[in-house]
Amino acid sequence: MAHPKISIVDLPELTYEVIKYFKNDFSTLYSCVLVNRLWCRITIPLLWENPFLIPSKNYKKNSNLIKIYLYDLNYDLKTKLDQYGISDNSLTSSSLFNYPSFLKYLNTFNMATFANSWVENIIITSKQRLNIDLICDIKRLVIISLFKKFIENEVNLNTLEIEISNYYYYIYFINILESILQNTNFIHNTGNLKLYIDNKNDFDFYYYNNDHTLIEDRILQIINLHQNLKKIIFGDNNSPLFKSLLLSKGFNCSNTLNTIIFYRINFNNVINLDKILEQLNVLESVHIIHCFSLNSQFVQQINNLTKPFKLKTLFIDRIPQIEPLQKLLQISGSYLENLMCRFSLVLSLNQQLLELIIRYCKNIKRLDLQRIGKQITCLVINLIKNIKQNLNYLKISECYQSLLIGYYEFSSLLLQNLGQILPSKLEYLHLILHIKPNDFKIFLENSQNIFIKKLLIMQNGNDDILYYLREYIIKKKRVKYLAIKYDDDFLNLNDKVKEFKLRNNIRVQNYCYLSIDIYDLVKEIY
Repeated sequence: MAHPKISIVDLPELTYEVIKYFKNDFSTLYSCVLVNRLWCRITIPLLWENPFLIPSKNYKKNSNLIKIYLYDLNYDLKTKLDQYGISDNSLTSSSLFNYPSFLKYLNTFNMATFANSWVENIIITSKQRLNIDLICDIKRLVIISLFKKFIENEVNLNTLEIEISNYYYYIYFINILESILQNTNFIHNTGNLKLYIDNKNDFDFYYYNNDHTLIEDRILQIINLHQNLKKIIFGDNNSPLFKSLLLSKGFNCSNTLNTIIFYRINFNNVINLDKILEQLNVLESVHIIHCFSLNSQFVQQINNLTKPFKLKTLFIDRIPQIEPLQKLLQISGSYLENLMCRFSLVLSLNQQLLELIIRYCKNIKRLDLQRIGKQITCLVINLIKNIKQNLNYLKISECYQSLLIGYYEFSSLLLQNLGQILPSKLEYLHLILHIKPNDFKIFLENSQNIFIKKLLIMQNGNDDILYYLREYIIKKKRVKYLAIKYDDDFLNLNDKVKEFKLRNNIRVQNYCYLSIDIYDLVKEIY
C-alpha cells in the first residue's frame, strides 16, 4: 500500500515545533514570516512575545512598535493628542493580528521607554512647542493606555517585570501599579513576578519619599495578590525601601522568594539583615554585586543566621580589611559560582584574597579578574587550576599600573601557562592584555584541544596577532563567535573579516556587543 508523502507545510504542529527553535533569532523569524501564510501565522506570535526586550536608540524603530499597539486609540488619548496638534496620521484603524494578545514577557521600564520615544518623535514631527508638564501628561496617557490595552486583551503573561529604575518614571509606575490592582485577574494570570527596585541616591529617595511610600504599599498588595514572588532586585542604595519592604508585616513571600540580588547597596547602616534573611524559608541564592561596606558588622549578621547563606555571586571591588572577607568566604565560599575581583594596589591584600579564594571557593563557574599585576600571576594560575572542573566563563584583564613596571611580563607569564590549565570547553574567554605574538602562539598551541564558544581579545599592545588567530583558531574552527579589538574594532578590518566569515563560518562580531558586563550578569540572574 502506497503511503502519501507528507510535507511539513501540511502539518502546522510540526511547523511550529521547528520555527519555535528560532525564538531568539529575529532575522530568521522575519524571513519565516515571508514564506507563506501558515508560516506567517505561526511566526508572528513568536516575534511579539517579548517586543520590549531591548529599547532601541532609534526613535523610528520604537515608534513603529507603539503605532501598531495603538492602532485603535482610546477616546481620551485621541482627544489629548488632537488637542495639542500632535496626532500621528500614520496610525491605522485596523490590524491583521491582535498583537497585544501575543504578549508573554513585559518589562514596565522598557515599555515606558518605548512609549516615551514615540511621544517625543511625534512631537518633533509635528513641530509643536509644548511645555514639560504637557509632555509628561501626554507620556503618562500613552503609557497607561498601552498598559490598559494589555489588560483589556486578557494577556496571560509568562513573566511580568516591574522595574522601577528611574525616578522620572515614578508617576507612571504608580498609575501602572494602580491599574494592576484594579484588574486582579491580570496579576493572577501572570506566571512569574519579578521586581527590580532602583534608587540612585539618598536625595532622590528623600525628594520622592511620598511616591516611594505609595509604590511600596501597592507593591505589597500586588505581591499578596500574586502569592508567587520568586526573585527580587534591590539596586543603587535603596536600603530604606528594601528594609521596609522585606520587614513589612504584609510581606508574605517567605515560602516563595528564592533569589535576592543586591546591586550597589551600601550595607553600612543595615543592622537587621539577619532578621530579613532568617524569615525566608526557601532562599536558594543571594547575589552581592558592586555593594559597599562588606565589613565586620555585615559579616557578623551573616554569621548569626541559623540557615545557610547561599551566596552565589560576589563582586569584590574594595579590600579595606581582609578579615571580614575571610569570614564571609568561610561561611559561604562553597556556594560561590560567580566571582569578580577588582584588585587593589596593595599587593599583600591581593595575595591574601587569592589564597582565601583558592582555599574556600571550589565551585566557581564564572571568574572575572581585573587589574592583575605580575606579582600575583602565579596565584591566579593556581586559582584557575583549582576551579578548572567547573569553570565556564573566564575574563582576565591586566592592571593599568603595570604600564609603569613592565606590562609584558604579566601577559607573557600568563599566556605561557594559561593554555594547558583551561577546561576542554569554555562558553566565554575574554583576555585584555599586552600580547606578544610568540606568547600568543604558545597559548594557542597549548590550548588547541579546547573549544571556546565566545572568544574576545583586547590587544593593548601594538603587535599584530591576526596571523596566529587565523592559523590556530579560525582554520581549526575552535570558536563560534570572535571579537578582537586594537585601536580600531576588528569589524573594520574588512578583507580579513570577510575571509574569516566566508571560509570558516566564524561569526565575527563587534567587540562591545559580544562583551558581557555586570549589567548583563544581573539580567541573566534576574
